[in-house]
Amino acid sequence: MTNYREILRLDALGIKKQDIAAACECSRNTVANVLKRAAECGLNWEQVQDWNNKELLNRLFPPNVARVAYKMPDYDYVHREMAKSGVTLSLLWLEYCDQCREAGEIPYKSTQFNKYYSDYVRKTKATMHLNHKPGEIMEVDWAGQNAFIIDTDTGDLIKAYVFVAVLPYSGYAYVEAFLSQNQECWTYAHVNAYRFFGGVTRILTPDNLKTGVTKVSRSETVINKTYQELAEHYGTAVIPARPGAPKDKATVEGSVGIISTWILAALRNQQFLSLRELNEAIIKKLIEFNNKPFQKKDGSRVIAFSEEKPFLLPLPDRPYELATWKIATIQFNYHISIDSQNYSCPY
Repeated sequence: MTNYREILRLDALGIKKQDIAAACECSRNTVANVLKRAAECGLNWEQVQDWNNKELLNRLFPPNVARVAYKMPDYDYVHREMAKSGVTLSLLWLEYCDQCREAGEIPYKSTQFNKYYSDYVRKTKATMHLNHKPGEIMEVDWAGQNAFIIDTDTGDLIKAYVFVAVLPYSGYAYVEAFLSQNQECWTYAHVNAYRFFGGVTRILTPDNLKTGVTKVSRSETVINKTYQELAEHYGTAVIPARPGAPKDKATVEGSVGIISTWILAALRNQQFLSLRELNEAIIKKLIEFNNKPFQKKDGSRVIAFSEEKPFLLPLPDRPYELATWKIATIQFNYHISIDSQNYSCPY
C-alpha cells in the first residue's frame, strides 16, 4: 500500500518528487497524484501528521468519488466492419470518437480501444474475418488426387487432373478436371473459375508451379508471361505463396483434402467416357459441397458467398484468350517455324 503520510512528510521537507518516489518505493506519477489531491483538498503535512495512512487515503481518494465513465464500443459491430475491404481499427476508432462526442460521452484512447478489441477476438475466437477480406483473395492449386476417364478405343484409364479454386473468406469453391496441367489448361481453369464466381478477386495466390511462376528467389519473383497477361486482363495481382509455406494458401490446401473426399472419392465407383461427363458429375457434387452446412458455425459456403460476391471486381467484357509465346530463330531460308509450319519474315 502507498505510504501517503510519508509522501506528504518528505514533500514538506522540500524533497524532489523523484527522490520521494525512490524512498516510498512507488512511481513518480503516484507521488504527483497524491500531492495534487492533497492540494485540491487543502491538506498539508502539519494538518495530517497525526492521521494514520488509512484515514489519509479516505480523505484524499474517497470511495464514493465517481470515476470517469468511458463509453464501451460495440465490438460485435467493430468486428463485422473489420471484415469489409479497406476498413482498419484506426478508422473505426475515429468513427467511435465522433459518435461519443455527438452523444456527449467519453471515448477510450486508441490503445485501449485496440486492447479491448484484441480481448474480444481472443475471447470469442473470432479469427476468420481477421485473416481475409471479402473479395480479396482467390487461392488456386491442383488437387493431389486424380480422377480418371476411360479411353473408348482401348479401354485404358486416362488420368484427369483436378483444378481447385477457393475464396478464403467464404470458402466457396470451384472444381474442374483437365487432361493436362499445361499452360493452356491452367489458364482456362482460371477463366472458368472467374466465370463461375461471377467476379474477380483483387489478389490471386497460386503455388510456385512453372505455369504460374517462372522464377522465384529471395530477391525477385518472375511471373509467367501468359499468367501475367491473364492477371492484367482481369485486373488482379498475382502474389504466389512462398516456397515451402503452404499456410500462405491454407484455405485451398484444406479444401483440396475435403474435395478429395466429398467429390472425387464419391465418384470413385462411377465410370466416365469423356472429360465432359466427368466435369458434369463434378459440378453436381460441387453444388452439394458448397451448400453443405458448416460444422463449427452457422450457414454454408453459398450463404457466405452471397455476402462476399458484392465485393468482387466486375468481370471484363470479354474472357481472356490464351496466347502462346515462342522465341523463334530466323533460318537461312528467311523463314521461322511454328508448329511445323513455316512463316516468311520481312526482307
